[in-house]
Amino acid sequence: MTASLRLEKITPDNVEAAIALRVRPDQDHLVAPVVKSLAEAYAQPDVAWPRLIFDGDRLVGFLMAFFDIDFAGDGTGTDIRSGLWRLNIAAGEQGRGYGRFAVQAVAAEIRRRGGTRLVVSWHPGPDGPEAFYLGLGFRPTGETSGDQRVGELALT
Repeated sequence: MTASLRLEKITPDNVEAAIALRVRPDQDHLVAPVVKSLAEAYAQPDVAWPRLIFDGDRLVGFLMAFFDIDFAGDGTGTDIRSGLWRLNIAAGEQGRGYGRFAVQAVAAEIRRRGGTRLVVSWHPGPDGPEAFYLGLGFRPTGETSGDQRVGELALT
């Protein structure tokens, strides 16, 4: 991983490149395409935080995070969460530390906003990203989100 890694907002100048970003074909069932994420971000601008991951001038990935969402849904504020909603690393760019950089960048933003934990969900199974997330220190919460497992990383 190089010092030239950075996140960038989606702009009219880079949106076409963002939409063209693809994970490996065998991973298509594990993560929504960037275009769906951008549609969700447009529909929920106060919730979604979409960013492109660049290494120098090369687009290598996409992430979308969320901050301070009340998962209890009852207005009590007893289950406020921030986390990584989507992570798409380009097919030819995987295994180079870009996913780790993305998780660290989201963790830093959550800390900056006063949060102390990062949540993520993933599809279970041998072809899923569970080992990646567990290797970064996430611990399963025992919850599920649809057919996905939920994990949490303490940021203290």
